[in-house]
Amino acid sequence: MVYQKMLGIIDATTYKKEIEDLTVNRSLAAVPFAGRYRLIDFTLSNMVNSEIDSVAIFPKYQYRSLMDHIGSGKQWDLNRKKDGLFFFPSPHLHDQYDEFGSFRQFSDHIDYFLRSGQEYAVISNSYTVCNIDYKKVLVRHLEVGCDITQVTHDGKPLQMYLMSTKLLVELIHDYNQSGYLTLAELITDDRHNLVKCDYEHNDYVAIIDSIQSYFKHSLEMLKPEVWQQVFLKNRPILTKVKDEPPTKYEKNARVKNSMIANGCIIDGTVENSIIFRAVHIGKDTVIKNGIIMQKTQIKDSCILENVILDKDVKVARGVQLVGSSQSPAILRKGTLQGELMNS
Repeated sequence: MVYQKMLGIIDATTYKKEIEDLTVNRSLAAVPFAGRYRLIDFTLSNMVNSEIDSVAIFPKYQYRSLMDHIGSGKQWDLNRKKDGLFFFPSPHLHDQYDEFGSFRQFSDHIDYFLRSGQEYAVISNSYTVCNIDYKKVLVRHLEVGCDITQVTHDGKPLQMYLMSTKLLVELIHDYNQSGYLTLAELITDDRHNLVKCDYEHNDYVAIIDSIQSYFKHSLEMLKPEVWQQVFLKNRPILTKVKDEPPTKYEKNARVKNSMIANGCIIDGTVENSIIFRAVHIGKDTVIKNGIIMQKTQIKDSCILENVILDKDVKVARGVQLVGSSQSPAILRKGTLQGELMNS
């Protein structure tokens, strides 16, 4: 079979109130995950690893952090003269059609689709963690003779779709007349004549759309059987590279079943936790089931269990913060916790 080129479209417009504590200052696509990544890294890497070299990102809310992370797309080899990476922010911040795959949003940038030479298009959300080869999806799409193929996991749609670019352009042009305002409306309606097919993805999938799902799936990354399905040598998850020194473990450091990024200083106990870059953990501090994001500083003699600490949090000496697996305790970005609040 002659390989057909694909276009990549990432819908990063989604807002989920259920994860608002982590999206006050960033879009859902830019939420940090697994120690050194952002959620969009998984979607973007899947496309690049599938030989998609033209990717358009459609953001809507709080996308400055996302643009800072992605930059020119260099880390994904998308900073190129032909095709490459494109950002198309929505001009409709208060659009009533705020669902996945808004044809109205796509229509505002219709020239991008019309200029594209790729015969097929992959449309995906920005908050699903998995490692998928879209070339295999395309092969099945062509073999079965589908108009639209949706990727599923355990029979549930993942908001990942493949169709011809020609069909996508027609849907964008005709959304006012057809009555289908979003891709989601089209997929769930059976009154049209389009042939819809499912492609079942059998490996690990995590949909990050709430604090509970974020906490659960983050800690699942510590399981070897999960890690091995997501972080593949031949299909790497790429991200923005930052130069940090190795982590320093002081004489009192005790670390068990945890993921520790570069640049940290650890002088306490860390169990079953994910520690991002440049985190400082003081002497006699105990962290269990914790997600501690970049540049957070935790002083001596603290007890933190079932917690999510966003970037740049400062925790004073002796603070105890205990949540549960179903309702982890959260400190938002830049929070000062403990005696530091009164200093």
